[in-house]
Amino acid sequence: MSTADEAAESVAPAPEKVPHARRNLVVLVFSNLLAGVGVASGAAVGALLAESLGGTSMAGLAQAVGVLAAAVASIPLATLAQTRGRRWALSLGYALSTVGALLIVTAAVLGQLVVLLVGLMLYGVANATNLQSRYAAADNAGSGTRARTMSIVLWATTVGSVVGPNLAAPGAVVGSGFGVPDLGGPYLFSIVAYLLAGLLLAALYRDPARAAAARAAGRVADGVVGQESGPDDGVQRAEPRKRAEPRRTGALTALRWAWAHPRARFAVVTTAVAHSVMIMVMVMTPVHMQHGGMSLQLVGIVISLHVLGMFALSPVFGWLADRYGALRVAAGGMVLQGAAVALGFTAAAMVPDAGAHAGHGAATPALDTEVLTAVALVLLGLGWSACVIASSAVLASVAEPQVKLPLQGATDALMNYFGAGSAALAGPLLAWGGFQAVNTAGAILLVPAVVTVILAARAPKP
Repeated sequence: MSTADEAAESVAPAPEKVPHARRNLVVLVFSNLLAGVGVASGAAVGALLAESLGGTSMAGLAQAVGVLAAAVASIPLATLAQTRGRRWALSLGYALSTVGALLIVTAAVLGQLVVLLVGLMLYGVANATNLQSRYAAADNAGSGTRARTMSIVLWATTVGSVVGPNLAAPGAVVGSGFGVPDLGGPYLFSIVAYLLAGLLLAALYRDPARAAAARAAGRVADGVVGQESGPDDGVQRAEPRKRAEPRRTGALTALRWAWAHPRARFAVVTTAVAHSVMIMVMVMTPVHMQHGGMSLQLVGIVISLHVLGMFALSPVFGWLADRYGALRVAAGGMVLQGAAVALGFTAAAMVPDAGAHAGHGAATPALDTEVLTAVALVLLGLGWSACVIASSAVLASVAEPQVKLPLQGATDALMNYFGAGSAALAGPLLAWGGFQAVNTAGAILLVPAVVTVILAARAPKP
């Protein structure tokens, strides 16, 4: 990257004035907080509920169905945002998730696995909606503050992620009063949280682009545009102006456009890769820890620290991306994820393998191993946060209006598809080569992202 490019990225331009920006950001923060509670309260018991209705073989299907649903929903939600605005796209996403939570409670009461799976699919739409709210936040920020604005909305998810799992026991108590089984009770909180999030957005959020278009239309109606002399009386009359409708662009067309633009290509690839590495290592860490003789309590602490790493410092990464440039922050995120898989590999090498896969004879791990595993998971979450925030800031800055929203939806879809694929591969990899193989695969996955960030840095900045 040239010196001029570095200077351009390090100095934040003055933010543009966006209609209703402050109110919209408050609405997005609170809706994301509510939705985070909704997702986390059900996620804590989803696998257990699926296992109780369909056996152990169905336990892993709960998460897979939700991830795939988020991938499928990403593009339609982005298309709706393009045609009707963010307000209705986000509200509809939470409405569908509310229906999903209702179906899950119904399945728990009736003991119906098929109803549960349908409910989990709709429930998973909340994940796609939460992710797209970060782009809505960017719509309300000037070009010099987009990354930090997006990161603040994502940060609100931290509260939900911490509070949600702790609602399992209270949910069981509340559910018993309505005749709902213990494992279905927490989803009552999800119903309330999604419903409130959707209503909050529908009632108070105002799409900035549509507000600006309405104001422009008002100026045209006042006769300040297109004046020309009349044929007889010399009075100037306003000529009505037709507002041009934006061209519809499909997801594949948007991805082809991104492939031809180095910075957009870097953003798409980095988002998908960072998410894949995080999912692959994270989902197998509890299994590896139990194989190594670590306690369930320690497993819970490590995963909690990982979630905090994903969201707690997101405002810091947002500020860094605005101040020093998205490419630098994304490169730093890749370094963090690289360090995470290296530490995970090292920690795995210190855990005795004898009898681990057989479920007996695993020695008690050393404290160093436990600490390394925890540090690796924290770094993994921090790297994900840096990469996703930096990449999202680039995607939010795409100037072509016909490409911008479809590309955001397509990127989120790829992100979730890659995450589902890496989760599916992680189990066989662990069985074949242990946790070392999982971390090695994570390191290999990082290579395409490293290549794209180098190419983007070398390309002339538009």
